[in-house]
Amino acid sequence: MANQLLATKSISDLHADDSSGPQLRRVLSATALTALGVGGIIGTGIFVLTGVAAANHAGPALALAFIIAGVGCTLAGLCYAEFAAMIPVSGSAYSYSYATLGEGVAWFIGWNLVLEYLFAVATVSVGWSGYLVSLLDQFGLHLPTYLSSAPFAQGAGDLDIVRSGALINLPAIAIVAVLSIICYIGIRQTSAFNTVIVAIKVTVVLLFIFFGVSYINTANWHPFIPANEGPGKFGWPGIMTASGIIFFAYIGFDAISTAAQETKNPQRDMPIGILGSLVICTILYVVVALVLTGMVSYKELNVPAPVALAIDKYAGLKWMGLPVKLGALAGMTSVMLVMTLAQARIFLAMARDGLIWKPFGKVHPKFHTPSVGTVVTGVFAALIGGLFPVGILGQMVSIGTLAAFVTVCIGVLVLRRTRPDLPRPFRTPWPWVTCILGAIICSWMMVSLGIGTWIRLVVWTIIGAIIYALYGYKNSRLHGTNGATRPVGATPR
Repeated sequence: MANQLLATKSISDLHADDSSGPQLRRVLSATALTALGVGGIIGTGIFVLTGVAAANHAGPALALAFIIAGVGCTLAGLCYAEFAAMIPVSGSAYSYSYATLGEGVAWFIGWNLVLEYLFAVATVSVGWSGYLVSLLDQFGLHLPTYLSSAPFAQGAGDLDIVRSGALINLPAIAIVAVLSIICYIGIRQTSAFNTVIVAIKVTVVLLFIFFGVSYINTANWHPFIPANEGPGKFGWPGIMTASGIIFFAYIGFDAISTAAQETKNPQRDMPIGILGSLVICTILYVVVALVLTGMVSYKELNVPAPVALAIDKYAGLKWMGLPVKLGALAGMTSVMLVMTLAQARIFLAMARDGLIWKPFGKVHPKFHTPSVGTVVTGVFAALIGGLFPVGILGQMVSIGTLAAFVTVCIGVLVLRRTRPDLPRPFRTPWPWVTCILGAIICSWMMVSLGIGTWIRLVVWTIIGAIIYALYGYKNSRLHGTNGATRPVGATPR
């Protein structure tokens, strides 16, 4: 079994698998990919997590926390761009690790990508529900709390989960169902819908920046880095903790790589989409952080809707209340859309390799989408979002994503040594600096997450190992067709 865990899949086999059987439609351009990236990134992070991170950890230095998290993501993004251009297949980090680090690591990463995308859809659906309830209240329509809140809540301890008294988070379930139908119908419709949504939310963010600048009180920026008050509370330790928390705000750019098989010219367009969306969103995040902490003292920002709080504080900005809530809803809608799309394509890649149930590899004959994976993603994300609170779900998403980022950074270096001959349309600059630094920063952010999150990751990994042992190991196409397995670094077939 040890040999199979180290067996790698050749690049030619990855391309062959993506070109066999019913095909996904190649309709996405670099512009569409960038829009997908922005759609996956701007959402809960900018509309929800900014307040918590500023009030409890970074203060006005929230902008620095966004820069640190952005640097870590950019370094990982450069590594993703090399892989996405060189191996333009639908499996993202899962396929990259299969080609470089072996089947065992590929399974671990694929299983963690399920954790990232599936739980991200659920997490954002909870935030979406909160903004919808607030918007309905503004029009005098009141949805009962027991139908719009999770029945389970975070207890006093890191691992405590208690009953909240609510029945179900119905809006969270409803929005996941609607978006799953859109993803099921087709990638062209999904991309078009996402582009409209991205235009709406970016417009709202720009309006907030443009009009909010006039209300900045520079006294709110002093001290820019508040004195440290304990572990993770202000000072530079607080900034690092905040960067780990708001890292969730950047999750989404890696989802672009799952759409490689639906891209017109993946070798050229993938790097543009990945890096372009990261640059755009990092700039917007930093500027919003500066405007927000300039308008309102960071001590007042520990609320679920910090941007709305800043607007409500000034009579001259109250007219923006409705657009901001609509923009927040639009932002979170596109995040869920991109994550649902990405998760179904991870299932597709793993099923084609025989590591999960074969029907996950089916492509709908009419819509040319991974239909079974889309339905399963929608059902489970709706159930999780309807039952659990945003705090528990968000940290699980972050740790799963960071694990994938670290693996991709290492994988680039491995493939540079084992297959230096491969054509690389895009090359990660200064790889021994970029890859190592990216892995270190992402690992550092992983360490900043709580012990409860690590324990849940271990439990999730054990569940995945059991599934692999009972099904994936026996049904692996690499194992079955090879007759023997190939260790990392060996010459591919």
